[in-house]
Amino acid sequence: MLKLKPKIKTFYISVATITFFVLTVFVIMFLFGDYFKVSNEGVKKIYYADNISQTHKLVIDRFNEENKGRIEVVPINLPFEKFSTNERKELLIRFLRSKSDRVDLFSVDQIWVPRFAKWTEPLTKYFPPSQHQQIIDEAIGTCFYKDDLVALPLYFDIGILYYNNSFLKKLPDYSSIKNELNNSITWDRFISIGQKLKQPGHSFYVFPSDDYEGLMCSFVEMLESQNEKLFVNDTIRLNTKAAENALQLLVDLVNKYNLTPKEITDFRETESYFHFINHQDVFLRGWWGFYEWYSNNIKNEDVSNIYEKAPMPHFSGGKPASIIGGWNLMISKYSKNKSEAMEFVKYLLSDEVQKISYEVGGYLPIKRSIYSDTTFVKKHPELKFYNKVLKSGVHRPFSEKYTKCSDIIASYLNLAIQNQIGVKEALGKAQRIINSGDVFIK
Repeated sequence: MLKLKPKIKTFYISVATITFFVLTVFVIMFLFGDYFKVSNEGVKKIYYADNISQTHKLVIDRFNEENKGRIEVVPINLPFEKFSTNERKELLIRFLRSKSDRVDLFSVDQIWVPRFAKWTEPLTKYFPPSQHQQIIDEAIGTCFYKDDLVALPLYFDIGILYYNNSFLKKLPDYSSIKNELNNSITWDRFISIGQKLKQPGHSFYVFPSDDYEGLMCSFVEMLESQNEKLFVNDTIRLNTKAAENALQLLVDLVNKYNLTPKEITDFRETESYFHFINHQDVFLRGWWGFYEWYSNNIKNEDVSNIYEKAPMPHFSGGKPASIIGGWNLMISKYSKNKSEAMEFVKYLLSDEVQKISYEVGGYLPIKRSIYSDTTFVKKHPELKFYNKVLKSGVHRPFSEKYTKCSDIIASYLNLAIQNQIGVKEALGKAQRIINSGDVFIK
């Protein structure tokens, strides 16, 4: 380890990752170079960086048609299949640090908001407090930094336990188990069921466990289930019994109970989803949009009766906890078209587009009016389940330190699940590096 002066904060360096990002910047500049040419036609072009799904394309095309000759949104695609959340974060930071006006609008994971606030336009003058009540509390609450509104939510997400119903129906106590699942089953009971259902070629529980933010979601869920916080007064807390319990369970699912395949240490969401489908596994830790993912990547059909959903399990004596996720929109402070970018943001927040985004892409609405629309909810009764799970929803820490700390923690969690390092040692090393100011090199 290289020792830094005590006043210098911990940061994370990976030579391979930096090389990847440098190459990526050149690739993106090459692919999208024409997008950045100044138009002489009087049309304001808004360059929007995001994972541009088919739903995004549909909505962008509608907006561009309605505003033809005045505003054009130009998408810059940073697909989840090619960029992890961490890679996407670092790529955007590099653009913004250069004070470039090449990107006007971009989406961020909710927990990035404190990290990106210094590069973004305050939004209160465009979206005053009187309008905040239009948005559900759990979503608008992620958009502030030091009491300033610096972002607006694009869509909402929450951790969900999916299960292959055909396997559970084989058990004599199926009805009882299904009832337990619907009310958040305990991890102890979950494991005991898994030991009954072991079958060659089928895994019992699949969860993304690569060295990235998705693993942190599972870890923080388990902490919160024990009424424990990762940060207390902006100080990281990994030397607790709850943190040890959480990591030990993640390790044991793979290495002690053999309920989870060892290869998950290389899995992110997409790999987990494919494994769950292709191997006919029993349980999956996923997100709300799993059904839409299936429709877009496997087969265009409704599989909600085959793969049913339940709240995440919880620790005995604890409480159910599901991580609240989602992506927010931020406008670059270096943009020359802030008003036009905000016009597009408000279009995305309109009831019409919120409904389209849910029905076409499975993106959970963030407007209160959608959930109070009885006709819409009657058409989509699954939203009642969402409201149930939301009651146990928890956030990852909203701290400017979090993203740097999570990079380090995720690396050691991953090593522990691989059985390359012990649980206490993993947590202890992560805590020491974060507190010490050492340079962290993977």
